[in-house]
Amino acid sequence: MLLSCQNHTLYLPSSSIHSVKNSKSNIIINCQTPNEQNQPIPRRHNSKSTSFLIHHLSHKNSDNHHSSPTELQDPIPHEEKVKLLELSLVRKRTPQFPGSIYAQSPSDSDVGSSLPPLRTLFRSRDEEEEVLIMKALEIRRKVTEEVFKEQMRKGKFGITYTDNLVSKLGGFVDYVMIEAANLKRLPQYSHSTFNLRAKTVIEDSQVVQLIRWLKHNSLSYPQIAKLVLMSRGKLESIRNRIEWLKSVHVKGDFIGDAMLKGGDNVLLRSDRELDEIVECLESNGVRREWMGYVVSRCPKLLSYSLEEVKIRVQFYLDMGLDEKDFGTMVFDFPKALGYYTIEEMNRKVDYLKEFGLDNKDVGKLLAFRPQLMACSIEERWKPLVKYLYYYGITRDGMKRMLIIKPMVFCFDLEITIVPKVKFFQDLGVRNDGIANMLVKFPTLLTYSLYKKIRPVVCPFPLPLQILLP
Repeated sequence: MLLSCQNHTLYLPSSSIHSVKNSKSNIIINCQTPNEQNQPIPRRHNSKSTSFLIHHLSHKNSDNHHSSPTELQDPIPHEEKVKLLELSLVRKRTPQFPGSIYAQSPSDSDVGSSLPPLRTLFRSRDEEEEVLIMKALEIRRKVTEEVFKEQMRKGKFGITYTDNLVSKLGGFVDYVMIEAANLKRLPQYSHSTFNLRAKTVIEDSQVVQLIRWLKHNSLSYPQIAKLVLMSRGKLESIRNRIEWLKSVHVKGDFIGDAMLKGGDNVLLRSDRELDEIVECLESNGVRREWMGYVVSRCPKLLSYSLEEVKIRVQFYLDMGLDEKDFGTMVFDFPKALGYYTIEEMNRKVDYLKEFGLDNKDVGKLLAFRPQLMACSIEERWKPLVKYLYYYGITRDGMKRMLIIKPMVFCFDLEITIVPKVKFFQDLGVRNDGIANMLVKFPTLLTYSLYKKIRPVVCPFPLPLQILLP
């Protein structure tokens, strides 16, 4: 039965008609069809929801007969749908840990800002789990960095220095994070926090004390970071290599530089392998007290195998050098032994032989001036040869210059040689005279133009032509 009272319409069962008739309210009773009488009584609503329900029910039957396109539209806005969809995906209680990316529950005030973006709702389950894992790893890495920085500050390091150093130690931070996670398997750390485990790993490694020592030995923070990363978590290898370098008389200021320039495998080699290299050099004329100087100036020797070192030593011995000459050559210029490749060394020897020198002559030349191995053929020797040939100096003349004063072939052409030749030209000396002078006395090119040559040639403060009658 349908009862209309003022602006409200209520459905009542037939059993309640008698009570309605006895009431004093102004009630109009309308008989309805049997199907409408069987409908259940709706639950109580507040005023707003009741009016919305009555409005919806009143238009329900009329919509079946005639409905316009505007009436068929969903009354819920799109933004409201998106929010409802996001809220429906929020769990009652999300997993919590330090740095959690989600709110505690949907009732929190910031739940809207903590929800995942809408595009993540359409990802597959595996993709969503992968994103969450990567986000958790990123957060855990930041937590590890903060623990590391805290230990650095306890070691009396400044804030700026700590931030700059930690920013270069991404690989070591990952190592600490992995080791801290592995500690959870141990019974004594099974119920400890991640921060405590990360702190334990850092303290056991004694990395802060190592950084302090390297800093006192004039290593910059990029160099310290590179050394720590080279160790691949085995920081004791750095300390062992430091002790070995001290045993061969490498000074403290050069220890860090020798380790950095010694190659990536210098920390992975055993002391026995390095001792064999030292013994090989010592047996061929390099004194024990010279070894620290040689290693400091050419740390690349530490990266070679014993066979490679023997090949390099034999390269010079085949040119007639005895142990005394070889030892003094290595001490004078250690890079001649270990800095350049064997192919590059052979090319330079072959080029020097083109001046008419035999194998033993080149050996004596290199023993006297091993810095020739540092000169480039294309950038240093060929331009000099062309310049000397332009002034009429033959190959034999160049050979004489090379034997008497090989340092001439190590000079920069534009800075050292050209200004002196031009000075003699300004004095009126002809080109053939300049050529004869340089061939007979090549040492002239080693003198300073303004401190020795010019004061001797022009002792007067005024130009010479002014003083002449």
